[in-house]
Amino acid sequence: MSDDGNQHFFHSEPHTSGVDTGRKRKPPKNLVDGMIKALRPKQWVKNVLVLAAPAAAGADALFHGRVLVDVLLAFVVFCLGASSIYLINDAKDWREDQEHPTKRFRPIASGVLPIKVAYVMAVVLVGLSIGLSFLATAGLELAIVMAVYIALQLGYCFGWKHIPVIDIALVSSGFMLRTMAGGVAADIELSQWFLLVAAFGSLFMASGKRYAEILLVEKTGAKIRKSLQGYTPTYLRFVWTLAATAVVVFYSLWGFELANAATSGGVWYQISMVPFTIAILRYAADVDRGQGGAPEEIALGDRTLQFLAIAWLACIAMAVYVMPLV
Repeated sequence: MSDDGNQHFFHSEPHTSGVDTGRKRKPPKNLVDGMIKALRPKQWVKNVLVLAAPAAAGADALFHGRVLVDVLLAFVVFCLGASSIYLINDAKDWREDQEHPTKRFRPIASGVLPIKVAYVMAVVLVGLSIGLSFLATAGLELAIVMAVYIALQLGYCFGWKHIPVIDIALVSSGFMLRTMAGGVAADIELSQWFLLVAAFGSLFMASGKRYAEILLVEKTGAKIRKSLQGYTPTYLRFVWTLAATAVVVFYSLWGFELANAATSGGVWYQISMVPFTIAILRYAADVDRGQGGAPEEIALGDRTLQFLAIAWLACIAMAVYVMPLV
């Protein structure tokens, strides 16, 4: 996305970092700067996925009572929980990061943020994440979601990331739990089709990233992650092809079900299948070329994909928000 001197808007997560591009990096200026950067606030943007379930439920659900407050709360607790994982991951891997050409500038690896301070920050963030969850309408359920997310990501940091297949499943689960959190917090019933689309969509992106990494390894010999030793390009191609197919099928079944249940505007659910399917095919073409290592860069740089996303959102807006008012 950028050349030297320009910064990416998104940074790699523990499970997505491997080969960074040519961004010029510098260590944090001081302890406070290091503490802030160690939280990776730019990664919080992906937590807007908590809005997915309430938004899909329609205007009556989204703007009912304190649903928006619950969604905001889910966003906040996920930001806190995710940042705690970043801290623990960086504190655990600081020696390896010091040998990395770009990761050595991270707050902990560079020595700006002491390891003990990082662990204390992580413990506080975990406590706040789970504790604040109880303020939601369905507080206990949201707290369970956060506890499961943190437990799975801790398992990833402490060894599971080296196990083929398990690493992809854990990466997918992070996105899956984000999409569930908003609906869980507001006590909104989650559609089985919504959960299946979210699950296989997450698997599609995660397997696409691994596919890009293994092609890069074969091309350059770069050492990215141990789990890649258990994969072949053929197997990863099978996984993302399976996931892409499942996403399209489950979304279509969901669309037909919603169209049949709608009192007006149901046809827009069916129309939305067109831009959705084309977008999946477009993204799959990028994955097949080995460009799926940075989904956010594809989304920000592919104008056709952006147009398809806008068209899909317009169809959903017509079906969920506009036609019911006509």
